[in-house]
Amino acid sequence: MSSKPVITRHRADEDIERAFEYYLTETGPDLAEAFINEFEHATSHISRFPLSGSPRFEHALAIPGLRQWPFRRFPYVILYLDQEHHVEVWRVLHGQADVPAWMRDEE
Repeated sequence: MSSKPVITRHRADEDIERAFEYYLTETGPDLAEAFINEFEHATSHISRFPLSGSPRFEHALAIPGLRQWPFRRFPYVILYLDQEHHVEVWRVLHGQADVPAWMRDEE
């Protein structure tokens, strides 16, 4: 199975930076680095299997094709769209966040 490039939107980059800074400040560099490694692992998976994510918020937000993929070790989810030639990461949010509200801010 071939993989698609993963492209992150600016808001997703900000989400990742905020989470990284939180883990760096609150727990130290090892966990902050583990967070980044987990993100890379997750995006590697969705680049190969973009339809494997849950369409949980697709209808609630009226964003056709929106999928989510959870981190294994951290309480975060990646919200993304499978495009023809790439996977587009819209947000990386804490699983306890009000995802619909955060995503409406994206629109």
